[in-house]
Parts: sequence; structure tokens; C-alpha cells
Amino acid sequence: MAGLVIAMDGPSGSGKSSASRGVARALGLRYLDTGAQYRAMTWWMLRQGVDLADQAAVAARSGEPEIVSGTDPDAPSIQVDGVDVGEPIRQDEVTSAVSAVAAVPQVRARLVALQQEIVGTGDIVVEGRDIGSVVAPDAPVKIYLTASAEARAQRRSAELTGTTARAQQAAMARRDTLDSTRKTDPLSLADGAIELDTTALNLEEVIAEVLRLVKERT
Repeated sequence: MAGLVIAMDGPSGSGKSSASRGVARALGLRYLDTGAQYRAMTWWMLRQGVDLADQAAVAARSGEPEIVSGTDPDAPSIQVDGVDVGEPIRQDEVTSAVSAVAAVPQVRARLVALQQEIVGTGDIVVEGRDIGSVVAPDAPVKIYLTASAEARAQRRSAELTGTTARAQQAAMARRDTLDSTRKTDPLSLADGAIELDTTALNLEEVIAEVLRLVKERT
């Protein structure tokens, strides 16, 4: 597994995070959640009172926050300017705004550079929306996880309080549209990626299938 990079892409609720952490744990690799970095940037912008509808304003301040990601799959962490933001970046305020911030080219350029620095020489599972196409296009293993809209919404609503599967399905459909139609690094199936539908699979089955694909590809 020395030097291995596994790129895990896909929309929200497809099981990327849990599966990526499970695969990293099974193979003794590091783990990077790139989505948490975009959320961290969004959280910082909101705290600073930046108008997220103004791309120029977001771009102008995108270089200011110091974002640090921990890569332990058993205890992944994310800090902004030395503050642990693992919990606040998962709140609705950030979730509803992250796609707008992630669409700003300067934000993506900065965070992709950070992600590539963390990936370095490998030994890592990286999850996000543009890993196989932009962050690590030469990764020997590229997997695109997907699931039905209903399954994704049910999974997400089970993780959160104060929401319903119906509400989550509507919110995720909106985010999917924004992420897949943005001009810079849109969510898409990367060249050479294997699409894995997780609708009918539980977590253990998804991890087992990914491990099988890794063995096959390496």
C-alpha cells in the first residue's frame, strides 16, 4: 500500500465519509475529508460577516484563514486559526452556504493546493467531489459513490436532528445542482473512476467492495 492514493468522490449522502474512513482504517492509511475544508472556509466567512453572494468579496478574503486538517481516520479533525470547528461546520447555516463558497475559483485554488500538499507522496484516502478529476487525477484507485435520492436523504436525516428525509432530499437536490453545474471543478465522474451504487448496501458491504476494487486495481 506504500504511496497509495484512493480518490473517493460522490454527492452528499452517498456514504463517502464513513466508507473512506473505514477503508483508510483497514489499510492503515491516512484520511482526508476535503469537504470539511470547504465547510471550514464557509464557517470563517460567515463569522467574518462576508457577503457570500458577492464572489469578489469571498475571493478577496479566501487567503486569510489558516485551515488545518487532521488525517487520523479514527479521529479526523479540522481547525480554523487554531480553533476546533468540527461541530459548528456541520450546522445548517454552513451546510446551506457551502456550495456558494465552494464555487468561488480562488477558494478552490487555495484549498486544492492545500489538499495536494497533504496528499503528498500518498498513503491516503481522500474524499470529496473533485478528487479523481482535480486533486489527485493520477490516483491509481478512483471511486465514485452514488445512491438513490431517497436513500441519500434518509441517511442524512438519520444523522441530523430536527429534519426530515423529505426536507433533506430537497436540500441535497439543490446542492447537487449547484455542485455539478459550477464552472470551476464541478462534481462529475472522473476519467477512469469506478461508479459504485450504495443504495442497497450497508456500510460494511461498501467498505468490502471498495477494498476489493483496491486490490483489483493495485
